[in-house]
Amino acid sequence: MTNLLHIDSSIWDATSHSRPVTAAFAEAWKAANPDGGYTYRDFAVDPVEHLTGLYMSAAYVPADQRSPEQAAEFDKFKWLRDEVIAADVVLLGVPMYNYTIPSTIKTWIDHLLVPELLVNAETGEGLLAGKKVFVATARGGSYAPGTPKESWDHQEPLLRQLFQGLGLDQDLTFIHSEMTLAYTIEHLKQFQHIADASKENAYKAVQELAAVA
Repeated sequence: MTNLLHIDSSIWDATSHSRPVTAAFAEAWKAANPDGGYTYRDFAVDPVEHLTGLYMSAAYVPADQRSPEQAAEFDKFKWLRDEVIAADVVLLGVPMYNYTIPSTIKTWIDHLLVPELLVNAETGEGLLAGKKVFVATARGGSYAPGTPKESWDHQEPLLRQLFQGLGLDQDLTFIHSEMTLAYTIEHLKQFQHIADASKENAYKAVQELAAVA
């Protein structure tokens, strides 16, 4: 049985641009995998707790050498690590806030960046390596190659770098919805056609990708 882990992080509901795209992917995936397992997390509603020193100290100590306090703190988030391990496909809705990812996504990744989940530097093998990962982004402007703010994109490059240590970059696909503020901000209205095309392409992409994920 194939398992899908679906995570949204947008702070918006009805006006979110990333949520409808991940929802479209999830529905298409369920249709293609009627017997598949499905887990949903909404970090805007139920965010993961921030890392503590106790958690990180426990992560770098062999399990049989952890203090009771370390063991309790590390085990408290075992569910988080386990559901990523169990997933064959990971779907993330990641809007861009102030040119980077939501803090809730960063916190989730922080909990994963522990020795037991890191890839072997020589072989590239690990518990999470090779999973299919799809990231549906929403960005108010455009950060495509050649655009004025190309270097301001601390969303896709950051996620690629963070996922590299986990092997989650080995089968990683981004679906961008750009210029989402074109219908909101006056000086961006000239780019509404780009926003429309980007949105249409995103929905088309997730339908195609989900069918074979």
